[in-house]
Amino acid sequence: MRSDALQIRDTSSGHRGVDMRLYHFTEQPYPAAWDDPHGYLRVDLPNRALDPKIAGDLFHRYYDEFQLADELGLDIMLNEHHQTATCMSATVIVGLSVLARITKRARLLVLGYPIGHRPDPLRAAEELSTIDVISRGRLDMGFVKGVPYEFAPSNQNPVGVMDRFWEAHDFILKAMTSHDGPFNWESEHFHYRQVNIWPRPLQQPHPPVWSTTASKGSARALGERGYVIAVLGSGYNTRTIYDAYREGYIATFKRPPGPDRFAYLALVAIARDEAEARRRAELVAAYLRTSPMVRTPFKFPPGYFSVDDMARLMRGVVPERTFTKDRRVIDMRTASVEELVEAALMFCGTPDQVFRQIADFIDYTGGLGNLLCMAQGGHLSHADTVDNLTLLANEVMPRLKAYKQPEATAAA
Repeated sequence: MRSDALQIRDTSSGHRGVDMRLYHFTEQPYPAAWDDPHGYLRVDLPNRALDPKIAGDLFHRYYDEFQLADELGLDIMLNEHHQTATCMSATVIVGLSVLARITKRARLLVLGYPIGHRPDPLRAAEELSTIDVISRGRLDMGFVKGVPYEFAPSNQNPVGVMDRFWEAHDFILKAMTSHDGPFNWESEHFHYRQVNIWPRPLQQPHPPVWSTTASKGSARALGERGYVIAVLGSGYNTRTIYDAYREGYIATFKRPPGPDRFAYLALVAIARDEAEARRRAELVAAYLRTSPMVRTPFKFPPGYFSVDDMARLMRGVVPERTFTKDRRVIDMRTASVEELVEAALMFCGTPDQVFRQIADFIDYTGGLGNLLCMAQGGHLSHADTVDNLTLLANEVMPRLKAYKQPEATAAA
């Protein structure tokens, strides 16, 4: 083993308590269109398939569930996608605006806010600062570059997206932290003569920054910046990504990162008995099975992927595949509920079973302080979602907050 390898200390002194946070997440879907004969759910599904009245009813329902999460002590995560029936949250700033006013205590995580294909980072800085002020300092900013099939709707060039992403990121933070009058900004992609945002954010120097990644290189870069790293759907590939983050963090800050720097998204289905939990799990898992519903030209826009990544995709190494704990390959788009649980893509069962599944995964990762819970998906009803969230908050979350987490540290 390399001398700088990352390990988990197994002694009791190697575990510590952490303010474990659980975020309620739904993509706010419009499932009535999922069986549309058009056959595709992203980019080019005709919006004739949507009834605005039904959409309005669904939005009100989802906001009611977000309010319930707030009352139960859960935090809240929102995201943004475009031209799709799987996620009606096309303008996430609207959802953040509503929730900033109607919730009282929940952290409001936007993951993600796609600055890689937004043309105006000044507007982004103004929007996010305003949300932070209205919410009285409860915003978490999750910056992402945007998924491949959304570069067509945004009419942006996917070539150089990471350069634009980091330039937009640097500009937004500069705008949020400059308080002495206008400044000038000139970069390859963005040009502003007078930057002086009003209001400035409440959290100082700026709201916490999160980002997602599935690559070790990007994970290390996030670690060097100390941002919260969120991993989505990686299952038992997660530890290698987290360890790359730890290496970058230790290189910069000369100490290991705490569990609060790590986040993981999983589907969640909880009930009083296993059969009911399984029924709910099948409904939530239907979201994963929509992932092929996009035309091939939109999946791989030229320039979005690096040459190496594109070569891996052409060899059939697709992001939707992950591993179970015993390293069996599964495809999340076709996996059974049992396989999803074995791969830690889903936590399913009674409250006791779900707690044990999550605790086992925390030990595997070396420390995990933020669990992003997709407790509503697809056709899961309001009543089922309410019970799912209530069991999560009342019977699982307190035990997770009391759980002594492992510390992954650099070996001596």
